[in-house]
Amino acid sequence: MSAPRRLALAAVTMASLLCFYLLPWSQLTDGLSVFRSDSPDSESSLCGDRASPTPSPAAHAYNVFGKTTEPSFIGDAYANEDVPPQTDCPDGIRSRVLRSDVAGLFLKNIPVLQQSTDATPAQYSRLSRYVGANGWGSLAYPVLSDTLALLNSSANGIMLDDWARRGNRSGCIRCAVVGNGGILKDSEKGEEIDSHHYVFRTNGAVLTGFEKDVGVRTTHYTFSTNTLMNSMMSYASAGYRGPPQSQEMRYVFLPDHDRDYLMMKAAAQHTLVERGREQGKDPTAYFGKDVTVAKLKMYHPDFIRYLRNRFLPSKTLKTKNRNIYRPSTGAIMLLAALHRCDRVSAYGFMTPQYKKYSDHYYDKQYHRVGFFINHDLMLEMNLWQRLHQAGLITLYMRS
Repeated sequence: MSAPRRLALAAVTMASLLCFYLLPWSQLTDGLSVFRSDSPDSESSLCGDRASPTPSPAAHAYNVFGKTTEPSFIGDAYANEDVPPQTDCPDGIRSRVLRSDVAGLFLKNIPVLQQSTDATPAQYSRLSRYVGANGWGSLAYPVLSDTLALLNSSANGIMLDDWARRGNRSGCIRCAVVGNGGILKDSEKGEEIDSHHYVFRTNGAVLTGFEKDVGVRTTHYTFSTNTLMNSMMSYASAGYRGPPQSQEMRYVFLPDHDRDYLMMKAAAQHTLVERGREQGKDPTAYFGKDVTVAKLKMYHPDFIRYLRNRFLPSKTLKTKNRNIYRPSTGAIMLLAALHRCDRVSAYGFMTPQYKKYSDHYYDKQYHRVGFFINHDLMLEMNLWQRLHQAGLITLYMRS
């Protein structure tokens, strides 16, 4: 080999090494450039097709370079937003996570929620590469832009938007995240759950008749239109009639499909759903006649994909079913709280003793926990144990 060719090869090898950084506990993916930019050239080439774009003055890029062999459907590159902490909590999750073994997975500036400023042609081009909840690949741009244009207040982009009115900067935000697991039956945890500043619930959250075990308050309800409709059919006999309604309620859409954008648009405008599977349905039947756009929020697809890639990279991603896999709705809710609260207590989630308990706390007879290919509940259970042992959540385990 000639000297010039050896020199060129050495330069390429050195460039490849500079672009390679392996994160701990990453089974399938590693971090890439993290950014939020509306510039058409925000993904210009650096290290192959993986870019480290120049951040705008309002944003700060967080750069971790990953494997250049990353599969195209993974997309471990995300928007970036500067979110100052809402409290001066001296030992909150944000500080404790830096001392934990998940520090390499955690991006403190990941956008959790979508806002009107997200619906740009550049971002649509970037996120259209990913399907389902992980992007906008199955969503027409007019549907996206018409819906997100309504999310133009600060409340839409801040999960705990009313904290300034109910708390103070010297305190710590305490959140209870409540799943529907049978471990809560006869737990008598209701009063403890209600004592938190915020109470997150999801899907078939039946409260009437179970107040002593699960409490009565709900501040944030996470759902997709599909899981909402399925819950109303499946758990009607247990007393589930729809999402909780109250003055402090916030409805957090998990956008699996254009159904969610169409439902949100109708809810914000107090109109009937204009088309699709829910065509003609009245959203006030689910969210109340006094629902306002300020009470509506929608998870960012970057956040959902980030959780899938870093915290819950199931082996399903290596199979033909990879496009239907995502973290469960409850898992997304719990990890969203982990990113926005100072203290998180989790109730009704799977533990290693899950076979002792029925699938739901309101089951009249024992039902085994159901396992489906679109979620990896065992991987989630192991993650809850890991976060509990790291002191990042307090997981109710009964024993």
